[in-house]
Amino acid sequence: MKYVLLVAKLLIFVYLGYVLFFLATGYEPAEPGYRPPLSIFLIDTINLFIHEGGHFFLRPFGMFIYILGGSLVQCLLPLALVIVTLRQNISHVVYPGFWLGENLLNVSVYIQDAPSRKLKLIAQGLIHDWNWLLSGDLELASPLGATVQIGGLLICFASLVTGIWFGIKDFREFTLDYTQD
Repeated sequence: MKYVLLVAKLLIFVYLGYVLFFLATGYEPAEPGYRPPLSIFLIDTINLFIHEGGHFFLRPFGMFIYILGGSLVQCLLPLALVIVTLRQNISHVVYPGFWLGENLLNVSVYIQDAPSRKLKLIAQGLIHDWNWLLSGDLELASPLGATVQIGGLLICFASLVTGIWFGIKDFREFTLDYTQD
């Protein structure tokens, strides 16, 4: 049974590697005809609900926090899961860590879209969060978005490497247990 779990972890990490490759090379939601893999579509949909929930729950704190709240909660939720997972089982931190990186990549696209506003919002006539937040200086959108994007890619990569490291460690422990029996 433990062998099956190790193989399943390996397959998950191979798939996360594919997702990271896609996020690094083909994640262009603002482009016409953009069609992500199903898993990216599903996680982006979940992230969208969390983003919108952030707006809803932070509305009482003023317009700036209300507008920032979507992206803020979208990144703080997986960060909170990283912290909880670190306290519970450090070897599983790869999963919320990867999700945090993916959310940062998602937010980076939103930031970089601020000047052009090509992204489809959930309804017509809505405020583009980052266009409003950066309205005083839209030239910041590109460097800020690129910084958040690099941070997201690094977190995804670090999570993947950490997961592989823990997988190798588990495999070594499994083979030691198997040879001692």
